[in-house]
Amino acid sequence: MRFTSLSAAATLAAIATAQTFTDCNPLEKTCPSEPGLPSASYSADFTQGEGAASSWTAATGTNLQYGADGAVFTIAGEGQAPTIASDFNIFFGRFEVTMKAASGTGIVSSIVMESADLDEIDWEFVGGQSGEVQSNFYGKGNTTTYDRAVYHPVADAQNIWHTYGIDWTSERIEFSIDGTVIRTVPYSSAQTVNGQNYPQTPMQLKLGSWAGGASQDEGTVEWAGGKTDFAQGPFTMLVKSVNVMNYNPACQYTYSDNTGSWQSIDVVKSGDSCNAEGAASSAPATQSAVGTATATAQTTVTSAPTVSQSVAPIENTIPTLRTTVTGSSYSVNTASLSVLNSGIPTAATSTAPSSQQTGSATTTRASASTSADTEQSTGAASVNTISAGISLLGLIFATLLV
Repeated sequence: MRFTSLSAAATLAAIATAQTFTDCNPLEKTCPSEPGLPSASYSADFTQGEGAASSWTAATGTNLQYGADGAVFTIAGEGQAPTIASDFNIFFGRFEVTMKAASGTGIVSSIVMESADLDEIDWEFVGGQSGEVQSNFYGKGNTTTYDRAVYHPVADAQNIWHTYGIDWTSERIEFSIDGTVIRTVPYSSAQTVNGQNYPQTPMQLKLGSWAGGASQDEGTVEWAGGKTDFAQGPFTMLVKSVNVMNYNPACQYTYSDNTGSWQSIDVVKSGDSCNAEGAASSAPATQSAVGTATATAQTTVTSAPTVSQSVAPIENTIPTLRTTVTGSSYSVNTASLSVLNSGIPTAATSTAPSSQQTGSATTTRASASTSADTEQSTGAASVNTISAGISLLGLIFATLLV
């Protein structure tokens, strides 16, 4: 595991804007290709020690410990936000993280999938609420849309091991706990504004925790459960393992234009001593890269390509609207969607051929079909809570300028 070299000032800013942070946004300019995962699957067993983190980069100030319970993310004082990020991205696939969330008022544990153009899929755990977990998503960093975050019941997330899954394709996102799907977000829905706000570009995985303290905005602190009393610490999040199923193995992924659509992503299968073959055996046929749908999946690897990258500590956006719905499923409130998103341009559809040659590298495009649907949430819960979020970016700048 490597560490980034962000300055103290840069780290402070990154703590406040982690989910709106990117080294280069391909929606705005031409950016370097994103490193891929050449194998069909990947696993990291953190109970085996630091070697399991060889394909991860740690944010400045992160000092993980390893033991029988896996990787230990510790917050012992103000401003700490231990965070690691995978050195690879995947372009549709399944992430599973087996973990215990941290306890403590104001402490938030996070599983975050994020792309260079700020697509994002999250699990969030608030330390004062061991019996629930929040699922959430964003498209292109847009935090104006209502009704994205949902709270789900879970049995003692702080003391019982659970496996939290995200199965992500161009057609839908499935959130699962211990193998049971509890929420499905279709590509075309009111929440995604018919796909415009649907996460659909190559993502890396980030794991970490952060605290609501004196430096946080009041709204953030309130959402996190209140200000953290560090005298009650340290506060620890435990991650036992990470498993990845890769639906489009690649050496790298390239944005062919500035639309941020999944159709615009080139899947580079070879080059620079890299050769990506196969796809995860359970991947939907329409999600496997063109020309490789029938290839045999590679053996699961425990290491992946390593890269030099800057990792910002994780921090959450602020929920500002809570709508409580009764029943084991919920419907989406769309009253404000058209107004909030009337200025969002429709994403362009790529017309490039599905197979291209770029130098000596082989590139393909993933293919899939999409259909409009209604988001579903299942489980034994009698109450689901839906919330909306606003970015911390403006709030932290306002705080720094006071």
